[in-house]
Amino acid sequence: MEKNIVRDVLFLGQKSDEATENDKEVITDLKDTLKANHERCVGMAANMIGYRKRIIIISVGFTDVVMVNPVILQKNIPYDTEEGCLSLEGVRKTRRFQKIKVQYLDETFKKQVREYEGFIAQIIQHECDHLDGVLI
Repeated sequence: MEKNIVRDVLFLGQKSDEATENDKEVITDLKDTLKANHERCVGMAANMIGYRKRIIIISVGFTDVVMVNPVILQKNIPYDTEEGCLSLEGVRKTRRFQKIKVQYLDETFKKQVREYEGFIAQIIQHECDHLDGVLI
């Protein structure tokens, strides 16, 4: 079900809890909400739609990737950039890494370890920040 985007910085500033297989509804709601906002959004964390669970979704062009309990294992090649966010007004400066290695559970709760680079890596870092209560 499509959810409203949370803009409450006190809620967004809280760390999210580990997700379990009981949180499959959160995954469905993230998919539906990202789809509804696809023209202006390329990624979303569960807390952006009211769930304090460690689940993110990112758009990788032709498909969306769900990451449950993602952990960034490696970061390489730092750079400075500006980002916007559906939950916040305007754009803000931030530091990101060109290449990252991420461990997560996919939406079937199977463990994955993948490397990402470029814009997709940037989206993942932004959404993982959300899970830690870090706002750009």
